Amino acid sequence: MEQGIPFRNIPLGIMIETPAAAIMSGELAKEVDFFSIGTNDLTQYVLAIDRQNEKLDEFYDPHHPAVMKLIGYVAECGHAEGCTVGICGELAADTHLTETFLKLGIDELSVSPSFLLPVRQKIRHISLNNKKEENERNA
Repeated sequence: MEQGIPFRNIPLGIMIETPAAAIMSGELAKEVDFFSIGTNDLTQYVLAIDRQNEKLDEFYDPHHPAVMKLIGYVAECGHAEGCTVGICGELAADTHLTETFLKLGIDELSVSPSFLLPVRQKIRHISLNNKKEENERNA
């Protein structure tokens, strides 16, 4: 405001793309407003597999439990400090994982326009109620 030009606070965020950033997400969350988890790089580095090497395709598993655990951990740490947590990369459009991401507390899924409708439809058909609430509603 030194020059008298009005401005607003712009949210500051970081990409979480390495295991180190994911593990440090509790500390990093204190400094930013949001996280965007870059699943392509995170998966590659967690599994120590070059995702562009076709000879290793059978080993490259973006659904690997270690990748999912780190995503959940980042969401937990981010939310503990009031950060919004989003996912970008190919996994964000994977409708087999949409429900998992919502249950992990992911706030946003960044997908290309061609995947928007399928992901949106998947989200609309997911119930995050626990089993007890669901049973009471069906009784």
